[in-house]
Amino acid sequence: MSKNNDGVQLIQLRDVTKVYPGAGGGFTALGGINLCLSAGELTAIVGKSGSGKSTLANLITGIDRPTTGEVLVGGTAVHALDESRLATWRGRHVGVVFQFFQLLPALTVAENVMLPMDLCGTYAASAARARARDLLARVGIAEQADKLPAALSGGQQQRAAIARALANDPALVVADEPTGNLDSRTAESILDLLRALARAGKTVVVVTHERDALRKFARVVSLVDGRVAEQTHATPALLGEVRL
Repeated sequence: MSKNNDGVQLIQLRDVTKVYPGAGGGFTALGGINLCLSAGELTAIVGKSGSGKSTLANLITGIDRPTTGEVLVGGTAVHALDESRLATWRGRHVGVVFQFFQLLPALTVAENVMLPMDLCGTYAASAARARARDLLARVGIAEQADKLPAALSGGQQQRAAIARALANDPALVVADEPTGNLDSRTAESILDLLRALARAGKTVVVVTHERDALRKFARVVSLVDGRVAEQTHATPALLGEVRL
């Protein structure tokens, strides 16, 4: 993994709005968002339910598109890509971690991690298997590689999901409520793992409602009613030394 690129803007949102169609003119999930996030930064997106947190994450990853405005990631105008190019771009450059893991139940843990490599053709089969096992070792569950997801605890499944997100060595990792279904101790370990990714050079964006964990983040972006209400930065000393 690469070293941190402090100060280099990886993510830029310019005058972004997102309106979902509906009666009475629709629902404005995001309005006038302007946001820049630096490469190698660990950012939390916080706010009450309905504030637009997940919508913002989905726009950054290209899972959803803005109604107006621009979304640029690593210089790519994500909002302007057609569906085919968007899928290719996301597969190679973005790792997504979901709250409910979304591991395929009929595949082993290693096969789940190999799946993005197979879909993007980034590694030959033998190399993909070796890389999957290496990634599972990095997240601390190498011994679970040949088990089905149902045999793993919630925390182990989330670690497997993080390994899968890293499969194609993306510059950006986005996690939407990754600790929402975990006990506090397991949640702490998952956040430490995500923090270690940022220290190793990844740009990590985490949607979370757990304000007790915000001390772990370099930047906290607070949303209120679809707008950025506040941005705060942590003192580097508070981030500690956590390694992957």
